[in-house]
Amino acid sequence: MNARMRTLIAAALVVGMMSGPAVAHAASGPVQAPAPAPVPASAASGPVAPLVSAPPNAAALQAAIAGLGPRHRDATAALVRVGGTAGRWQGSSGVADVRTGRDAVEQGRFRAGSVTKAFTAAVVLQLAAEGRLDLDGPVRHHLPGVVPDAYGGVTVRQLLDHTSGIPAADGPGDSFEAQWQHRFDVTDPRVQVANAVAKDREFAPGTAQHYLNINYTVLGLLIEKVTGMRYADAVGARILRPLGLHGTSFPGRTGTRIQGPHNRGYQAIPKADGLRELRDVTEWNSSDRWAAGDIISTTADLERFTVALFSGLVVPRAQLEAMFTVPGVKDFESGEPAAMTAGLSRIVLPDGTVAWGKSGGRHGYNTAIGATRDLSRTLVYSVNATDAKGQDMNPVALGIIMAAFTK
Repeated sequence: MNARMRTLIAAALVVGMMSGPAVAHAASGPVQAPAPAPVPASAASGPVAPLVSAPPNAAALQAAIAGLGPRHRDATAALVRVGGTAGRWQGSSGVADVRTGRDAVEQGRFRAGSVTKAFTAAVVLQLAAEGRLDLDGPVRHHLPGVVPDAYGGVTVRQLLDHTSGIPAADGPGDSFEAQWQHRFDVTDPRVQVANAVAKDREFAPGTAQHYLNINYTVLGLLIEKVTGMRYADAVGARILRPLGLHGTSFPGRTGTRIQGPHNRGYQAIPKADGLRELRDVTEWNSSDRWAAGDIISTTADLERFTVALFSGLVVPRAQLEAMFTVPGVKDFESGEPAAMTAGLSRIVLPDGTVAWGKSGGRHGYNTAIGATRDLSRTLVYSVNATDAKGQDMNPVALGIIMAAFTK
């Protein structure tokens, strides 16, 4: 693969790290994630070759995570699960704690960042399937005191696919040190939204795409208004408990710790002598990310969620199409064609294979879920990146993706 192709794939993936009818949740007891179906529901009848037919390349995957630890330039640990119809591979590398050198916890929990958006989008699409909201109706219909007249035309769908034109809320700054100083701040989502919508819109709704957390902060408020439940409780009742995702949780507005076994996260800080400090960033208040990036999970839970989601067990298939539909507009900043959908993004691999997924980044943790539409290949990873919010994609994470989809 040439350098340009690696750059294009990395650019498409890194964005998540920067900033009525019967439905699945109605079933009693845990929903069993199905064996991956080899053919998408939308495919024509008759046999169709799987998008990925070769078993996972164990050697390439092992090489992608080899040698991780406190002396590695880019990551202290990694947890990886690759699945699909052609076979499975699971591995881990690195350390759980750089002070003790203890091996990474393979079943450990981690901050999954913007992977939260896939859960948020799924709940909104469930509510649309139940007839409780209209994807193409104005969000202001449900949140009249939150979304002002100037944004009255913004629809639920435009929030889902980041074409609303609502600008980002103000924060402490983009630098690590600025965010570090405010790591225990508690943020009210309504205050964030009020700050954002007090500004002029970036563009007319539906005319461009700008990936911003604020869209999903508004969707979190929408979920609360429509369901009458707290956001975390709604996700728990509709997705976590039905799927048996016992390792997945939301820390809440005041939570700062990762409860349960986990690998600690670190940020590399350059020192005057040319060396670096690995600052422990495990404890952090993520209330400023809330419905856009507050979730804590495991690779097993995220794999189970991905398979169930793509199989139509979480969102009815009619509404699920929104998660595989890229709006026909350009990215607001780069001018490139849009790549984000309702909760996911579209990635074209070097051989032309199309994969769908969501990445996420919190300081100390880079995470992604991904799969081909037919589930012939699935991937979940958590990388304890030493610059998880950097402008460039973590090289270990990129290596994992390339190895996972190697035929």
